[in-house]
Amino acid sequence: MTKETAIKLFEEKQIRSVWSDEEEKWYFSIVDVVGVLSESPNPNNYWKVLKNRLKKEGSQLVTNCNQLKLKSADGKFYKTDVADTEQLFRLIQSVPSPKAEPFKLWIAKVARERIDEIEDPEIGIDRLMETYLKKGYSKEWVNQRLKSIEVRKDLTDEWDKRGVKKGQEYAILTDEITKAWSGLSVKKYKNHKDLKKENLRDNMSNLELVLNMLAEVTTTEISKEKKPQTFTENKEIANQGGTIAGNTRKEIEEKTGKKVVNTLKASDYLENKKVLE
Repeated sequence: MTKETAIKLFEEKQIRSVWSDEEEKWYFSIVDVVGVLSESPNPNNYWKVLKNRLKKEGSQLVTNCNQLKLKSADGKFYKTDVADTEQLFRLIQSVPSPKAEPFKLWIAKVARERIDEIEDPEIGIDRLMETYLKKGYSKEWVNQRLKSIEVRKDLTDEWDKRGVKKGQEYAILTDEITKAWSGLSVKKYKNHKDLKKENLRDNMSNLELVLNMLAEVTTTEISKEKKPQTFTENKEIANQGGTIAGNTRKEIEEKTGKKVVNTLKASDYLENKKVLE
């Protein structure tokens, strides 16, 4: 059972969902999901009973449950319990239904694979390459993408040494690098390609990917030499590394007469039976 196959179980009925630009994640109506999985004639009541049971069990799903205004059958908007993807998978595990079983099996399979990859990282690399190739990416692009992961890891290792905190500080520095080389923030870059949850690097052409790698590897090397002590200094170095790659981008555009940063994403290439290159 693959993720794609499992998710097709929801296609028969509408699952109301909303995308959060701020958090960059999807939220799904819990009542709608429960209705599909349980096939209950009264999904609102089913969720009420299930929620009380989960609450007694001390489930974080209920504690962290958000509410958003979603359009109802009468055309009006009402506050509705919603769950993000992670919460949704936790909910599915609590619903005793044959329709929920494929999801549970898929979640268990993913968990087992993740444990295998922790024990032997090479397995993860092999699986990643296989996944990209199955999606239609060229082998050359996949090799470049795997190299970009290595470059990114070197950069984050360097940031760790300089006291940069994971999460928001990582995001700020990444944004600084991206703006300096591409002329766009990460969010604007994703909007430029009409992306939501998709990984930006997975939707870059070879040239975009190479320039992004140049920006990151240059930032890493400058940081190793200058050994920044503060976040402000790290931010300045991120800008310097990105600017070097940005200057290269401008030279390429001047010589070719074409923009390097384009609106194409992986699906545009794959739908036309072309490989991303």
